[in-house]
Parts: sequence; structure tokens; C-alpha cells
Amino acid sequence: MPTIRRLPEHLVNRIAAGEVVERPASALKELVENAVDAGATQITVRIASGGLDLIEVTDDGCGMRPDEMALALERHATSKLPDEHIEMVSTLGFRGEALPSIGSVARLTIESRPRGADEGWKRVTDHGVVSEDGPAALPPGTRIRVEDLFGKVPARRKFLRTPRSEYAACQDVVRRLAMARPDIGFVLEHDGRRVIAVQPDEELASRVARLVARELAEDGVLIDSERGNAHLTGVAGLPTYNRGVADHQYLFVNGRPVKDRLLTGAVRGAYADMLARDRHAVLALFLSIPPEEVDVNVHPAKTEVRFRDPAFIRGFLVGALRHALEAAGQKSAQPPSANAMGNWQVEPAAPARSAEPAPSIGSLFAREYAPQRTSFPSGGGSGRVAEGAAAWRAYEADVMAQPSGRAEALSEEPDAAEEEALRYPLGVARGQISNTYIVAEAEDGLVIVDQHAAHERLVLERLKAAGAEEAMNHSQALLLPEVVELEEVACDALEEKLEDLARFGLVLERFGPGAMLVRAIPSVLRKSSAEALVRDVADDLAKNGDALLLGERLDLVLATMACHGSVRAGRTLSVAEMNALLREMEHTPRSGQCNHGRPTWVKLAHADIEKLFGRK
Repeated sequence: MPTIRRLPEHLVNRIAAGEVVERPASALKELVENAVDAGATQITVRIASGGLDLIEVTDDGCGMRPDEMALALERHATSKLPDEHIEMVSTLGFRGEALPSIGSVARLTIESRPRGADEGWKRVTDHGVVSEDGPAALPPGTRIRVEDLFGKVPARRKFLRTPRSEYAACQDVVRRLAMARPDIGFVLEHDGRRVIAVQPDEELASRVARLVARELAEDGVLIDSERGNAHLTGVAGLPTYNRGVADHQYLFVNGRPVKDRLLTGAVRGAYADMLARDRHAVLALFLSIPPEEVDVNVHPAKTEVRFRDPAFIRGFLVGALRHALEAAGQKSAQPPSANAMGNWQVEPAAPARSAEPAPSIGSLFAREYAPQRTSFPSGGGSGRVAEGAAAWRAYEADVMAQPSGRAEALSEEPDAAEEEALRYPLGVARGQISNTYIVAEAEDGLVIVDQHAAHERLVLERLKAAGAEEAMNHSQALLLPEVVELEEVACDALEEKLEDLARFGLVLERFGPGAMLVRAIPSVLRKSSAEALVRDVADDLAKNGDALLLGERLDLVLATMACHGSVRAGRTLSVAEMNALLREMEHTPRSGQCNHGRPTWVKLAHADIEKLFGRK
């Protein structure tokens, strides 16, 4: 039998490197977090070939003395944990493996000068071996260079991705940390090209918009909510401003970037009836809670966390997001795009009745008045012009299709009520196009409303306000209770939530170690399979720790009812009905988008209309 032996130090460092330094972005994350914890106000990052050849992080933090620098390269040595209370860590990290692990798989150069010191110090470690140690000239702060990462570990290097992919991961690390600390200036350079440059002491909303998407400044809402000892801030994109993937959701807990399933599930629940299933919100949320309420040590890189009260955190996030989105009212994130404006400027071609192209007004006059064919007597031109114009009007009336819209008859002098309506955000209805779109005139432009999408949202909000969601939670008792066999762990999770599930209308009972007895299901889901419903709820409990999926299903049923009960496209509306729809939209929260995340209205400002006609 093999004997137990103590591993050599260099191998221990390489094993630790496998946990902490998975790729260049992992090393960069550790170095930038060290700079942040050192009290830096300006951090500059330079990388080459996606970090494979070079990672350099320079900061103006507190710096290190020569003896501290030597100690920092030893395992399990840190300045970030003043006592033994490991659960009370308030910095971005305290693991002592980062620097020695990086130094064991790369050429690591550390230069540092404490504030107030006359000179700095330099220490070079080449794949675990100290090769240089002596004074160095640099301003106060620290500069760390990582070169030739995994150069002597080809088995690890060959599994890295292309430089372009590794660069994208490094950029994401810097972006997240720069969002977490708007009081610090960040610069990122890749192969000599400056990619990110943000100044210190920037407002949070401005920093997020600069780093995520500039459109968030207009198409997002500010979040600032408190409940108990939890505080949530950030910027959340409107439902109509969404993406096909969830890579633009940035979540932070106590200033630490995390990728947590509980938080992403809460975001999905908050946008449940405002986004299509395959669309994702764009946002950056910053949650602050006491350190004892969250465990950050469940992952070596601290990208996952565990909350002491996950149900409270989830409910807090969902409530704060929904409240902020409701406060946005009928705001929509779909102004006319440049492409749409370009389409407005294309002249429609008249449909031709034959293979011959439709004549233009100029060609009509050219045919009539070609000099070689006709000589005009003195004073006879006006009659010929009249004949040509009449010919064009006859041709135009013959070939042009009749419009499919209806227009409101305008009085010559608008009354006081109409002038007042123009001052409403969505204005006063002027007509209907294709029996689908309402055209309204507002004080600041032209508004086009999708009548079906708008009314769909109004009906859903009416159902919720009238307590329909409460009434829908009534149970439908099963004539014969159904037995659903599950794993024992899943049955235990369901048993802990029996009261909560009963409030949703799902009545369960434990039926042995590996089965649940279904006695009733929500009345609105009576046509659903009881077994499939219970299994889905059990899966959701295992994933998120709460019965969110059942609530989402009820929201989906409400949305389906709203869709079928709303005004359909193709229905003719009177002017009074159109105006009533506009007024209700102005007083209904989240009316800027339908239940699937599509916009319900767009606006052409007066300036845009003037550009279409070359007035500006």
C-alpha cells in the first residue's frame, strides 16, 4: 500500500494555483482585488495577448515594505484578516494562496513602495524560485507583473482559450470591479490600446452606464431601496431594453462581484410578466448586508455566496425591482432607431400596372412639351400646363393604393379640452392605421401605439389590481388524490414549504419517505398535470430554495388571460375609445411594454419629424 507523505512546497503551490489561477482572468482578478483592498484611488491594468504573455497591475495604494513583500509570497499570509473571525471578512478576499500560486506558474515581479518611504523594493519569482531581490525606483504604491503564465506548465497552457477569448474574460473582470468601486479610477490597456478609462469619484449610475451600455442612462431606472438591514442600489434596464443572453446582468454583494443563482432567480422573478422567456434584463445591482448575514467562503474564487435568510433576500430584490419598474410608468425604451428613421426617408414607389415603369411628373411634362414635337404659340403655355397637371392627377389617382387608416376629423379651432389633451404624455388620438396602430398627437411629437400590446398590459394590471391573482389561488380538490414519487431530499424540501404552497393553492401531504400526495392544485392550473407541476416545483425548490416557479406559473396564466381578453389587432376603434386607451396607459404602471417585453408605443419628436423633411 502507498504510504502517506507530505507534498513538497512547489507542488502544493501548483495545486493551489489550480484552484485560484484557472486562466489569466483569474490571476488578474486576484491582483486587482489586492489593489482595491490596499486603498488605491487609481488602478492601471496592462495586458498582452489576452494576459497569456503579460498582466501588469499598478496602483497607488499603501504599498509594502521588503519584509512584508517576502511574507506576502508565503502561503496563508494576509493582512486582510485581523483576527480569527473568518466569517466577518470585509475585504474582497483574504486567501493567502494568490501571490505564491501565481508565482509558482509564471514569472512574477513585485515592486512596491510604501507611502512616506524613500525608495521601493523589488522581488522577482520565476515559477516558484526567487531570482531577484533588491531596491527599485517607483512612485508610492505597488506594481505587479505576471509574465509567461503557465509557460513551464504546458499541460495547463494548452487548455487555455484563444487570446481573444482570454482578453474578453479579463475585460469582464475589470469591468465588474470598476462598477463595484465608482470611487476608484480604472484604466485597462490591451496590446497598447486603451479599452477602459473611468475617473475616480464618479456617480454610480454614470459609471454603470459607461461600462455596461450608454443606453442605460435613458433606458434604465435607478434602484435605491432598504428593508431591515439590507440596502439595494443600482440601475435596472426597462423591460423593453433587453438582451438575448444574460451576460449583461451584474450582481454585487457587499462590493464583491458574484454569480449567484438565488440573485439571478430573483431578477427573473421580478421581470416575470414583462419579458419573453428567451429575453433577459440588463442591470447592475449592488446589495449591502451585514457580513454575518452572508457567507462568502463557499467558492475558492468567492464568486458564489450563501445567505443566512435566502427567502428574505429574494423577496427584497423582487419587491425593490418591481417597485422601481412600476414607478417608471408608461416609459418605454424603444425610441425610433436610426434604421427606422432611414426607412421613413425612402420614397415609396408607385405600383406599376405593366412592365413599363410608372412615369414621373417630369416625364409627363417632357412628353407633352418636347421642343421637337410641339411649338407653343405665344400665350398658350398655361393651357398645356393645366392639361399636363390634370393628366398626372388622373394617373396618380388610378395607380396609388387607397390608405388603410382612418383619421379623426379636426375642428378648425381646437377647444380647451383638446388643448389640454395635447399636454398629456401620450397626447390625443388623431387616427388609426390598419386597424392596429393608434396615431396620436402630443405636445412634443407624434405618438404611435400598438393597440393590442397596450391593452394587453392594461388588462393584466387590472386583473392584478382587482385581486384576480388572489382569487386564482383557490384550490381545485382532486377527486382521487394523486401520488407523486420523488427523491427523499425533494420530499423533505416540499414538506418544509407545505404552508407556503397551500397559499398558492397547491395542497400536498407527505406520503412515505419518497412520495408526496397531491390533494389539490390551483384552480387555474386544473388542466395541468399534477405530477409535472409537483416535480417542477420540487426542482425549483432545489435550485432556488423557494417556490417561485408556481408563482411565475400563476403570473403566466394571468398574462395569458390578459392576452386573450385584450383588444385584438384589426379591430376598429372609435376616437373616444382610442383616447380612453391613451389616458389609461398614462395611469398604469409598466404600460410601456406588453407582457412579453415588446414596446407598446414609440414617439417621433418634433425635431425628428423636421429632420425627415430636411428642415433641420
